[in-house]
Amino acid sequence: MIELLVEARKDAGVTQVELGKRIGRRQTFVSKFELGERRLDVAEFVTVTRAVGADPLAIIKAAEADRR
Repeated sequence: MIELLVEARKDAGVTQVELGKRIGRRQTFVSKFELGERRLDVAEFVTVTRAVGADPLAIIKAAEADRR
């Protein structure tokens, strides 16, 4: 799911620094969850997803479809 979130961020042309600003966190926060060093809770996932203009439910469904 994180891979899809990273892809959505990049597709939106948003840098880690810009995403951090949009969600009120530092770039290191973004880097850590993108590298798998930190997990996102559901509320954080929704906030990050919306900050890059993506649909949280679409990312979850795509991740679930990839698992099959």
